[in-house]
Amino acid sequence: MAKNLTHKILEAHLVEGNLVAGEEIGVRIDQVLLQDATGTIAMLEFEALGMDCIRAELAVQYVDHNIIQTDSKNADDHRYLQSASARYGIHFSPAGNGVSHQIHMERFGIPGRTLLGSDSHTPGAAGVSVLGIGAGGLDVALAMAGHPYHLPCPRVLGVELTGKLPEWVSAKDVILEMLRRYDVKGCIGKIVEYYGPGVASLSATDRETIGNMGTELGATTSIFPSDGNTRAYLEAQGRGEAWVELSADPSAEYDEYDEIDLSKIEPLIAKPHSPGNVVPVREVAGLKVDQVIVGSSVNSSFRDLMVVARILEGRHASPWISLNVNPGSRQVIENVAALGGMFQLLRAGARIHEPGCLGCIGMGQAPGTGQVSLRTMPRNFPGRSGAKDDQVYLCSPETGAAAALKGVITDPRDLGREMEYPGIEDPKEYLVDEVSIIRPSDELRKTQVVRGPNIVPLPKLAALPESLETKVVLVVGDNISTDTIMPAGSKVLPLRSNIPAISQFVFSILDTEFAQKCKEAGAVTVIGGENYGQGSSREHAALAPRYLGVRAVLAKSFARIHMANLCNYGILPLVFANPDDYYSFNLGATILYREIRRHLMSGDQELPVEVDGEQIPVFLRVSERMRRMLLDGGALNMVKTGRF
Repeated sequence: MAKNLTHKILEAHLVEGNLVAGEEIGVRIDQVLLQDATGTIAMLEFEALGMDCIRAELAVQYVDHNIIQTDSKNADDHRYLQSASARYGIHFSPAGNGVSHQIHMERFGIPGRTLLGSDSHTPGAAGVSVLGIGAGGLDVALAMAGHPYHLPCPRVLGVELTGKLPEWVSAKDVILEMLRRYDVKGCIGKIVEYYGPGVASLSATDRETIGNMGTELGATTSIFPSDGNTRAYLEAQGRGEAWVELSADPSAEYDEYDEIDLSKIEPLIAKPHSPGNVVPVREVAGLKVDQVIVGSSVNSSFRDLMVVARILEGRHASPWISLNVNPGSRQVIENVAALGGMFQLLRAGARIHEPGCLGCIGMGQAPGTGQVSLRTMPRNFPGRSGAKDDQVYLCSPETGAAAALKGVITDPRDLGREMEYPGIEDPKEYLVDEVSIIRPSDELRKTQVVRGPNIVPLPKLAALPESLETKVVLVVGDNISTDTIMPAGSKVLPLRSNIPAISQFVFSILDTEFAQKCKEAGAVTVIGGENYGQGSSREHAALAPRYLGVRAVLAKSFARIHMANLCNYGILPLVFANPDDYYSFNLGATILYREIRRHLMSGDQELPVEVDGEQIPVFLRVSERMRRMLLDGGALNMVKTGRF
């Protein structure tokens, strides 16, 4: 039987279950990626497993999120991560070296491997045909310990690419076209596999852009074939020996099909406040712009920065524009500088920042009051930039450069009347920089782990009681992101290794008294709409609410990673049997889960729930393994009891 590429890779790594859509499978993980915002808790969880050394083929700890050091917290936590990495055999990439996705593709990605990352944009690894999946830190810690990663077997959406992108249109516009079609929840439970003759026109870094932002579709991950372009990229990185050809069989079948003619794509832009709010650039052209940022976790490669440098060459940004460039890695800076790109950006008035995520997670670069910011970043959720009433638009580097020159949103094709399109090709041979990466050694294994005062032991979580009575202290709408549940930014993220402290900010964007209300209620149920928990993989959005007493979330539907994180920390992810029941909940309502433990042990999917004495049906649609987690109060408890 002809197989698609997704099933070929999954089949080669399958250790539990069958490749039947919706059934839980266990997949062997080859490589593990951690970043500092989520990796600190993941490292604490790995230590709690009592392992002497990692069991995965490769693990890399990157410091790319919390790189602003306004006090001792971040620096202390970075030293903890570095010393723990040395102790347990983990590669370490320090602050300033770059963004995890860019560096991992440069130095470690191998076609056909599986990669589990404590960052939701890990699917950017599709750039070199790695099946990269984002997950919560506890799942990543378990993968480092050699456990398989469990997930519902996804459906496979095959997207055939034909044609070639026109001038002034780039890979960012391809993924924005996908978001225009599917919005932020249209690919939940799916892997997007790109194939067809148009794939050959996309470089490895083009594919990374599409894979990275495929997360915003709700997709489990994305994948591209490994072909001549993949080989050329790996050879240019001095890693040609890692290349292997991979593709779907001729006449391979997919669960769903779509087609994109690349030649018909036009410049697109996502308006506030969702990556799925996509329109053609021409529809919003003329809107005054105050800030442009190119780079961060996506569109920060050599090609992306060089195309902006060439567009701006001999010109200067509008005097009312703050133009910012966030390179993806130190190596990107070196290669752009070697070809004069850094000089051109500086002469154009750009502010060149150190490689890192920065403004993407509200770590600096916040726009001013009421200001419009154009960013090549992957998300524009409300307040994510660090400004409460932000107006963030997501666009391609070409569209960002055009706005920087003109001071207003501009269709970049209009620049074609003034200049030739600067088509950029990747170098045949990159200047390779890997000296900053600290690699494991027998000598480093003797390192003593250093714990600063911000490192607080993980909270102990109680098992599920026989019956559970909770209060409703918050009702939220559709597409609530983990940024809303657990805010990022320079004030909150430094507390990531201190759950008691960071828990005080849970849902603070919506209700500054949420933590206090939880304390008064004792046990809490949160009511949610569709796609609850979209966005970042941060498990703090589950662990911190659990610490406050949240024992259940009752919603219309859940985002994949967040639902797994809820189970990992013993929070019941319940779904309305009748979605209209959502509208019957009031703040302060009492919800009784009578004999909840017996129902879970019996494997019941439909559970009776009493709301102020009235009974409504809800569903608990989780695997048997997840039920055991919920009964034990979380995955760590289950591992310690030997039931994992």
